[in-house]
Amino acid sequence: MTTQAERADQFLALHRPGTPLLMPNPWDVGSARLLASLGFEALATTSSGHALTLGRRDGGVTRDEALAHAAALVGALDVPVSADLEHGFADDPDGVAATVRGAVAAGLAGCSIEDATGRPDDPLYDAALAAERVQAAVEAAHAGPAHLVLTARAEGFLHGRPDLGDAIARLQSFQEAGADVLFAPGVRDLADINTLVRSVDRPVSVLLGTGLTVAALAELGVARISVGGSFAFAAMGAAVEAARELLATGTHTAWEQMAAGRDAVRSAFG
Repeated sequence: MTTQAERADQFLALHRPGTPLLMPNPWDVGSARLLASLGFEALATTSSGHALTLGRRDGGVTRDEALAHAAALVGALDVPVSADLEHGFADDPDGVAATVRGAVAAGLAGCSIEDATGRPDDPLYDAALAAERVQAAVEAAHAGPAHLVLTARAEGFLHGRPDLGDAIARLQSFQEAGADVLFAPGVRDLADINTLVRSVDRPVSVLLGTGLTVAALAELGVARISVGGSFAFAAMGAAVEAARELLATGTHTAWEQMAAGRDAVRSAFG
């Protein structure tokens, strides 16, 4: 077992522009161990996937629940783990810093903080406050012997404000605040991603979606690729299809597909 500091250093080193880290997002300990067994070098929690396991929608998890969930994954894995800590579960910088100190205590290698407020009528923090929040998060993440990798997220494209110029300006301010990795989830146009990567001087993470490929993003110099809650919802989608078939026809053809998952789990869990 490596130390937390070693895992954090390893995690940052895995961010290689042009050879991106492929970082899927498990939703519980079982899915985390399964993904790690397949060879992924780092994993990250997903707020939406975690909320799903609790029967809630994204944004419905508390700070204590998110940190306990992250600590459980850290304890089950040998690879670095980063945590999706949403907006830090606080509006003010001091509150965000407290959340990140909790991430340090959980043994994480990294965590992310976003500039979305969680309020539909006012979805993004003022740019200046957003940068102050990131600075507070960075100071908490880098204060101890483990230099946690702090990812700063500009969320406008996910919250009805698809303004590339604003997203870049925010990411540049987060870079100046000391963020280690920059992320604007929802940016899917390759030309926009190219502009974004060349507008900042930190590793850039991209959320993989329809129409994007690892090869194309690598060519643009992207350093990390994640999938958000999509794996969790894909698993739920498969369960829904099997359940509807059972109700409608009394058949269970998913039994054949189930075998591949069963065998992978048996291999992963020993």
